[in-house]
Amino acid sequence: MEQVGLVTLLRAAWLLATLPIVAVWLQLPGFGWLRRAILELTNRGKVLKSDSNLTVPHSFFSHFYVVGTLWTTMLLFTVWSYAMMIDQLNKSLPVYDVWLSVFMLLLMEAQVMRRFYESVNVFNYSPSARLHISGYLLGVFYYIATPISLCCTITPEVFDFVKNLDITELNMLRTKFDIWLLLTPLLRLRWYAWIGAVIFLWGWVHQFRCHVILGSLRNKPKNLNEYAIPHGDWFEYVSSPHYTAEIVIYGGLLVASGGRDLSLWLLFTFVVANLGFAATLTHAWYLQKFDDYPRKRRAIFPFVY
Repeated sequence: MEQVGLVTLLRAAWLLATLPIVAVWLQLPGFGWLRRAILELTNRGKVLKSDSNLTVPHSFFSHFYVVGTLWTTMLLFTVWSYAMMIDQLNKSLPVYDVWLSVFMLLLMEAQVMRRFYESVNVFNYSPSARLHISGYLLGVFYYIATPISLCCTITPEVFDFVKNLDITELNMLRTKFDIWLLLTPLLRLRWYAWIGAVIFLWGWVHQFRCHVILGSLRNKPKNLNEYAIPHGDWFEYVSSPHYTAEIVIYGGLLVASGGRDLSLWLLFTFVVANLGFAATLTHAWYLQKFDDYPRKRRAIFPFVY
């Protein structure tokens, strides 16, 4: 019952977060009020036009990745310990799903740790750039809910494992500790996990490159409040290639999971809708801001949109 409750809650959260964004992104009639509300509450940085006092500095983005790193690390450590325990005790549980969750959390750990590094060492946020407090709170929620979504079908079992952990079992785990026990089961993952990891890495590398390009546009104090047209890497094709890369990253996670969990499909749909809508606004801003902006660029999907 606990598992059903957690899974249902996560799926409902992703669905309820996605539907309003899709409605305003597609500009469905009758949703003008919703579009205005979403723009007021979620815009940030250069596209933020709100006069509300309920804003925080754009540099607070780093808080998302601190929360994401700490939470993902804790989940990873716990799930990994659980996987080793049931392996060694030969408990009749779906061991493969547990090790697949470890693999997914390892990929997520690589993502949030890199984003934290970028927020500290790559980006020079404009002092005038702001983020609405609701967007800030949603960002914190996102980096808590996403790691859980990657392992939500086994999370209740893991929490029960932690709650009811027997000291004898813990000592047994310590006694039998071997580095190969940590790694060998991961080598037995199925083909789709590794294909997903390759797709993830492709997006991961390009997102880092695009973030470095964006960060370099304001690498001097006098440029912190100025904007320029970015060039290089996927910027030659779209206005928001870091969003494109994010979609590739989560597509890789979806493939790595085998596509069996509806929760991950809903998470991926939310990522596409949220970043697609944000990229549309950013693309329109570039076209309005710069008369010489490259007309061949699309918003987020090369050659298509």
